[in-house]
Amino acid sequence: MAVDLRTTYLGLELANPLLAAASPLTGEVASLQALEGAGVGAVVLRSLFEEQIEHEEMAAQDLFLQGAEISPEITGFFPELEDYNAGPDAYLGLIQQAKRVLSVPVIASLNGHTKGGWTRYASLFEEAGADAIELNVYFLATDPGVSSADVEQRYIDLVASVTSQVKVPVSVKIGPFFSSLPNFVLRVIDAGAKGMVLFNRFVQPDVFLDELTVGPRLVLSEPEEARLALRWIAILRGYTEASLAANSGVHDAAAAVKLLLAGADVVQVASCLIQRGPYHAETILRGMRAWMEDGEYESVAQLRGSLSQRNVPDPEAFERANYMKALVTYTSEHG
Repeated sequence: MAVDLRTTYLGLELANPLLAAASPLTGEVASLQALEGAGVGAVVLRSLFEEQIEHEEMAAQDLFLQGAEISPEITGFFPELEDYNAGPDAYLGLIQQAKRVLSVPVIASLNGHTKGGWTRYASLFEEAGADAIELNVYFLATDPGVSSADVEQRYIDLVASVTSQVKVPVSVKIGPFFSSLPNFVLRVIDAGAKGMVLFNRFVQPDVFLDELTVGPRLVLSEPEEARLALRWIAILRGYTEASLAANSGVHDAAAAVKLLLAGADVVQVASCLIQRGPYHAETILRGMRAWMEDGEYESVAQLRGSLSQRNVPDPEAFERANYMKALVTYTSEHG
């Protein structure tokens, strides 16, 4: 039996639900071609950061003068961003190159937390040929004077400002730290988003004891992290038909299948490809096909959401009852 892996994401027809997430691998044309050769259904380009947009829009001399007035250390900040990515113009060139050489959809990614230049650059992404745009919102609320409602409204305003200016579909990548995630997700969709990416992995700071300094420490995802997205996708699938993408913790075919069963339209992978190379995508897809054949599933459409909260015999398995049951079971087995 031939398994049909086709799916729809953000209104785009994909050959399969495995996407290459934004990462260093999706920032170079050669690795993008390797990912397509391994069979991914679409690629999300490495993110363009809000700070890079600001950098290009400001005169370098003025920037350094203003930075020196604040702190001598800040003058070294923007050159490091240049090392990460040459800037907005280079990013637009990456979109154009990717569209020329790839046949799979190309999704551009913006990373930031204010409206700033996002609206204008989203339009430029569209002009450059991006098939969709992923807004990767990274906002850490540290001011006690800012309420949760203020934070959520900031997201809503950002999404509305971008979606009102572009015709290509927009997805929003968020973290899990919202007091009522279903309510917030539905508001984001009402603001114009065609899909959600769950979840963003924030880079956490660390203390380096040898130098007595504080700085970021990037840690690749672990397979256990996929369960957070699994729970919320299963719950959200009962409330919306908008596209849902699972992100973080997908390292093998089993995790990908579980997330599709929960209700994901696609799964995004990055860490496993960084660790094992682009062609690990081929291994994941082969495993997905084999599992579906063994289970006599004919298509992803048949599979998708069949174990969402609305469709399982025990909906409470995704809620507090599951938490209590796990503790009781563990205590009885290890008591």
